Amino acid sequence: MIEEKVITVGEVENLLKDYDIEVESPDGFVEIGDYVDKGEWEEYVIEDMKGNMVRCNKNHMFETINGWVRCQHLNNGDIILKDDGKYHLIKVYKTGKMIPIVDIIVNHENHRYYSNGFSSHNTNVGKSALMCFLAGELVKQGKNVLYVSAEMSEEALYERIDANLLDVTTDQLNDPNLDKEWFLGSLKKLKKRGAGQYIAKEYPTSSAHAGHIKHLLKELAQKKKFKPDIIFMDYINIFTSSRYKTLNGVNSYSYIKAIAEEMRGLAVEENLPIVTASQLNREGSNSSQPDMTNTSESFGLPATADWMAAMVTNENLMELNQQLLIQLKTRYGAKKQSTKSQLVEVEFEKMRYKDLAQNVMEDKPVEDVKKTKAKFEKTKLDDWDIE
Repeated sequence: MIEEKVITVGEVENLLKDYDIEVESPDGFVEIGDYVDKGEWEEYVIEDMKGNMVRCNKNHMFETINGWVRCQHLNNGDIILKDDGKYHLIKVYKTGKMIPIVDIIVNHENHRYYSNGFSSHNTNVGKSALMCFLAGELVKQGKNVLYVSAEMSEEALYERIDANLLDVTTDQLNDPNLDKEWFLGSLKKLKKRGAGQYIAKEYPTSSAHAGHIKHLLKELAQKKKFKPDIIFMDYINIFTSSRYKTLNGVNSYSYIKAIAEEMRGLAVEENLPIVTASQLNREGSNSSQPDMTNTSESFGLPATADWMAAMVTNENLMELNQQLLIQLKTRYGAKKQSTKSQLVEVEFEKMRYKDLAQNVMEDKPVEDVKKTKAKFEKTKLDDWDIE
């Protein structure tokens, strides 16, 4: 029997033990897969012009007219998608209170749902941010980059990569008072330094397969004389297979494995590396040491990949703007098997990752480094939030 009922987020944990629960989202009703207790955080409030509000912490993500934005980076006058299908002006403020925060994980490729009527997102570790950073760094090195996405708009992708290239925040890029001469001058400097080109292409979710990307490569070569040195694909689970027209009658292992094999085949045929991302399953999301078996939906994906790493974070690391990258697999020589994990610093506003060890040596006293390391090592396994 299907029953529609309004419940609090706090009731989800107990009800999940006995019931299948769905929550309303811009994509219809989607299944809740898990409930995560985040502990106590400083309270933020987002309120629309009619007084409707949602309480959250600084890391909660909302769907704005310019893409997904963390609460701490929202400003009064920003515009958020609501359950009437329209974007609404909001104001955002801190209350000074500490409140318990929980997160729900929805089993849908878009990962979004309505929180008190506001379109929000599963807490995100930042797989898209890392790929945008890598794309920007490669452009600086003179490489041509193609970034295809089934999740983000082309405008949002260009904005993120531009922020990295120009060493500004995404908010500064959207500032109407941004100095035009400075902007054009910065672009000229990049060009003089031999920067490459980059092109972003958006596809509807679950609509594009390796054949579409192959056609795009031919079109870009013919019309723009553009040949990429690398392709970023955001992200593999929400693309589709050319062999299986729909998921009906096909298990997720075979379906995702088919996508991975077809994309790897395209990489070999075009002699191009393809970088993509995926999610971890529930078991992996509760582990501080995930492995390849924790890949969401299909072990066929890590079995096909040539190199693989996990991005790990928790509350302590988030407070420090840090993440842990753990290498899970490599086919590039025995020596590189010794590379296990690396702490990195993340500057989300500029889409940048930094070598933490280098920053520590240059900017922080030795005692601060020891405290950071001790705090990291004492972290409980239950505190991890991993993608």
